[in-house]
Amino acid sequence: MPRLRLFRALNIAALVLCFVVVVLGAYVRLSAAGLGCPDWPTCYGHLTAGAALENSAEINAANPARPLDYAKAVREMVHRYAAGTLGLLIVVMAALAILNRAEPRQPVRLPLLLLAVVVLQGMLGMLTVTWLLKPLIVTLHLLGGMTTLALLWWLVLRPEQRELQRGEIALRPLAITALAMLALQIALGGWTSSNYAAVACPDFPTCQASAWPRMDFRDAFVLWRGLGIDYEGGVLDHPARVAIHVVHRIGALATAAILLVLGLLGIMRSRNARIRTASVGVASLLAMQVAIGIAMVLRGFPLPLATAHNAGAALLLLGTVALLRALSPLSATWFAGERRI
Repeated sequence: MPRLRLFRALNIAALVLCFVVVVLGAYVRLSAAGLGCPDWPTCYGHLTAGAALENSAEINAANPARPLDYAKAVREMVHRYAAGTLGLLIVVMAALAILNRAEPRQPVRLPLLLLAVVVLQGMLGMLTVTWLLKPLIVTLHLLGGMTTLALLWWLVLRPEQRELQRGEIALRPLAITALAMLALQIALGGWTSSNYAAVACPDFPTCQASAWPRMDFRDAFVLWRGLGIDYEGGVLDHPARVAIHVVHRIGALATAAILLVLGLLGIMRSRNARIRTASVGVASLLAMQVAIGIAMVLRGFPLPLATAHNAGAALLLLGTVALLRALSPLSATWFAGERRI
């Protein structure tokens, strides 16, 4: 059916663009360009960074505390354009799902859920700027992007057209737990980044040359500090940032352990090619992500490696979702959004 094929083509295009948007968002955040355009959705009242540059004298006179930085403004606006295009693709997908709802193979619920998520993402994107990079909003915005990516990937993947074996069924709870832990670890990563705590531990495996440095856990995880605070550069004292970084490392260790067990058990317990491939993918992506994380610390947190670490988290999420999808039985309508299974 032409509309069904169009829906799938848009789904794949949205998935690729969503990955680009997630990585671009990380690059913007890590290169301190999150407030490159301090208003939303315009950039200093203009639709493009170029138009803002043409009026830079007036802009800088009106904004002496935050003058135009053209390079940062370009990064921020490119991210907004990409995110806006992704939103339009998802709107079209939702419209096609409604128009094509009589087709048994057409997912309906999940595209509508995606539409709700992307609307929420737009609101969080606005608040990220207007609330001056509040860590809670930045972290929620990151989680929203990763959720969008995971849902698009789930839609792309086809359910396994066979009954699962007993050993495969036993892996499903472990896969769900691993996905939940990975989501929590991604949230910790967002909290670490948005509080500028990555550089708090410049050595590995120790932190500040100590196995347990001085830390302030009470101040490290205060979610709400009120409005009107500029969080660019961070507001926490060093011990609180160290606490955030150390918790992120502990979380990484726990998440890596469960993902490694999941990958190995998937390889050993299943003869199904799809499950084994996804399991190998999870184990391989986990090894890559750990290597990037360690290299990032030892090399002083260079921007390319820090961005790659965010991209690695997104890929690891896709690998875990692929394995969970392969382990889902044909009767699993709880997340598929498809009436045929």
